[in-house]
Amino acid sequence: MLKIENLHIHYGGIHALRGVSLDVPDGQIISLIGANGAGKSTTLKAIMSLIPMTDGRVSFDGTDITRMQTRDIVREGVVLCPEGRRVFPDLTIAENLTMGAYLRKDKESIAKDTKWVYDLFPRLLERKWQLAGTLSGGEQQMLAVGRALMSKPKLLMMDEPSLGLAPIIIKNIFEIIKEINQSGVNILLIEQNAKAALEISHYGYVVETGTIVLCGPGKELLTNDQVRKAYLGE
Repeated sequence: MLKIENLHIHYGGIHALRGVSLDVPDGQIISLIGANGAGKSTTLKAIMSLIPMTDGRVSFDGTDITRMQTRDIVREGVVLCPEGRRVFPDLTIAENLTMGAYLRKDKESIAKDTKWVYDLFPRLLERKWQLAGTLSGGEQQMLAVGRALMSKPKLLMMDEPSLGLAPIIIKNIFEIIKEINQSGVNILLIEQNAKAALEISHYGYVVETGTIVLCGPGKELLTNDQVRKAYLGE
């Protein structure tokens, strides 16, 4: 589905990514874990052509998307749900969801997907005419995910979806991530909450200072001594 090969990124004199290669197979949740500044978010931004690559290749579903513009990558089915939610605060929940579908023309399918988002997040339906800027952090995260789903992604990339949320909301978000995956959407997940991410992931990659240092099935990484000491606080 998604294949990244030998990805290098430079910020001025900083070599932020150093030959990152990873795969997101069809039907799976793949997690990318690591400390702040390791290069996780940079990887997602590079995939979306939000920052330029020094070297490397990104392909999706057999198509080379390395030099595509961001909107064309979205058309191919790759969508980023960014860190910090980035909802439109002066628009309602319903209007935010409509913005997520701005590249689509299929009105019947848009209506069907809107219903699906409201089924996933009933709280959004209850408040669909409320301004997004007045929502709680958890509600804004639900809206950010819902807005991304309105682009009808084949691959949904999520950057720190649990950041700043209460534990009960985090549990709910991760259950919904599994449900989204089971509906046919592939997931590439960035999370500092390594335990929660690996528990739902088919496969995981550990990034340190721009390099993948470890990878394996999520359940195996959960029992790896190096991962437990560095990221699980054990």
